[in-house]
Amino acid sequence: MLKYTLKRIGLMLFTFSVIFVICFVLIKLLPVTEADQFGQDMQLVLLRREQLGYNKPIFIQLFIFLERALFHGDWGISEKLYFGRDVWTLFVTKLPNTILVNVYAMLLSVPIGLALGIFAAMKKNKWQDHLISTLTMVVISVPSYVYAFLLQYFLCYKLQWFDFRVLPVDPENGITFFSWPMFKSMLPAVFCLSFGSIAGFTRYTRAELTEVLTSEFMLLARAKGLTKGQATVRHALRNAMVPIFPMILGEFVSILSGSLIIESIFTVGGVGSLYVDSINCTPPDYNIFLLLTAFYTLVSLTAGIVVDLSYGFIDPRIRMGAKK
Repeated sequence: MLKYTLKRIGLMLFTFSVIFVICFVLIKLLPVTEADQFGQDMQLVLLRREQLGYNKPIFIQLFIFLERALFHGDWGISEKLYFGRDVWTLFVTKLPNTILVNVYAMLLSVPIGLALGIFAAMKKNKWQDHLISTLTMVVISVPSYVYAFLLQYFLCYKLQWFDFRVLPVDPENGITFFSWPMFKSMLPAVFCLSFGSIAGFTRYTRAELTEVLTSEFMLLARAKGLTKGQATVRHALRNAMVPIFPMILGEFVSILSGSLIIESIFTVGGVGSLYVDSINCTPPDYNIFLLLTAFYTLVSLTAGIVVDLSYGFIDPRIRMGAKK
């Protein structure tokens, strides 16, 4: 297991390095905004560019950039969106918004998704099962931004239950991350992020539990006198959760990544909307884009490793990388 873990981490770092180098080289091949366009701050831009070796070959720039980023936390400064501000500081400032809205979405979607999946499996081939399965497929098929516009129209515009946008943090007026006004303004974004996760958990749980309920050991449990509910809770759910629980762990790791589109629509003010803005501005803010590309890549690769390794810890019968 240890050998397999080290191997997976090594492959993850190799994949991350390849992706990062490709992104870095492609960005450096793009035209650079002339420093004189920054007016009185031109000297600041020139100084930072000199420190990052803009006048040297691309791979020399790569080594300089990695040395400053890894050992000094220096990812450069924003040259467009937040001119002159440190990119890493911007990232750290906006990350809590992304984490908070996604934590709320996970806390809502996991229990509801598991409950609906269990209920559909218990009512297999009945109208309740068909209804839940149909709604699940519809929800999965519709993009999340469609739900965002529908919620904005009905809940925010027609009923006026919520604000159209997530409120900015303002401690002087009592609006903090965990205040009621902030939580209420986040609910539409949380609902949009939850719909897809609820449908995914429901479909996956229903499929796994249905397969387990038809297994031979379940027939044996019923033959020994256990009721259907007892057999389901004591045996079926435990076996069905072996492939489901890693999926939940992967979702929690992915909390950091957030949603690019939903954050932009509801102005969550997290790293997702920062990523989109860094691309859409003219010219693009390359330093912000590079940091967030590295961040999203690392989160995606880490989630995959966590899911794979969790199988071995959840079910002792599974030995990752073992030879027959």
